[in-house]
Amino acid sequence: MTDFGRLVLYEDNHLIVINKPAGLLVQGDETGDVPLSELIKQYLKEKYQKTGNVFAGVVHRLDRPVSGVVLLAKTSKALTRLNELFRQNKIQKTYLAITARKPIAEQAHLVHWLTKDESRNISKAHTKEVPKSLRAELSYQIITQAQDYYLLRVKPVTGRPHQIRVQLATQKSAIVGDVKYGAPTLLPDKSICLHAYSLEFIHPIRQEKMLVRALPPENHPWALFKNMLPETS
Repeated sequence: MTDFGRLVLYEDNHLIVINKPAGLLVQGDETGDVPLSELIKQYLKEKYQKTGNVFAGVVHRLDRPVSGVVLLAKTSKALTRLNELFRQNKIQKTYLAITARKPIAEQAHLVHWLTKDESRNISKAHTKEVPKSLRAELSYQIITQAQDYYLLRVKPVTGRPHQIRVQLATQKSAIVGDVKYGAPTLLPDKSICLHAYSLEFIHPIRQEKMLVRALPPENHPWALFKNMLPETS
């Protein structure tokens, strides 16, 4: 990727935070496509002219068609501590989503139990616990409307596969471009209008409060909301 440095939102000796473009894998999979983790290693190796191996530990993932904030650790010590923060739900995540249909409620707190069909790579939401299901919890609220689109702020409590996508679909408001969960059409670049807007956490080494925010893409329909984004998460 050319000019990878433009994607870096924050970096110190322990962490690096990236504004991931939609379409880029966070970790490698069966496609064999170069993932974000490897691009970061290459970037760090070139930037600091390192001759040996470079560490870039993945703390959390975003789905391939999703854009936004991704946090990686540059040391094993930072990775261990960040993993623990995620496990304890001490890292606050805020997403922005665009839907073409107004959700059932202006704002809501949703709890479902999700099952995953691995062969189809799709999750299903259940209103009660079923075998092999995982509890999924989030809250959302409509921020504003532009033309026929709605901008939502979403705060997940848990981090299940495809959680935001499938839980918003239960509100009759599939994310724009997300044909897997009910959107009628793909976007030209095959992205979906879900963006990891911010992360709030305590720095694993310095113990300082961190807030890292990434602006969403500039293409349609994100461009409709360019001047309507929330100031805070």
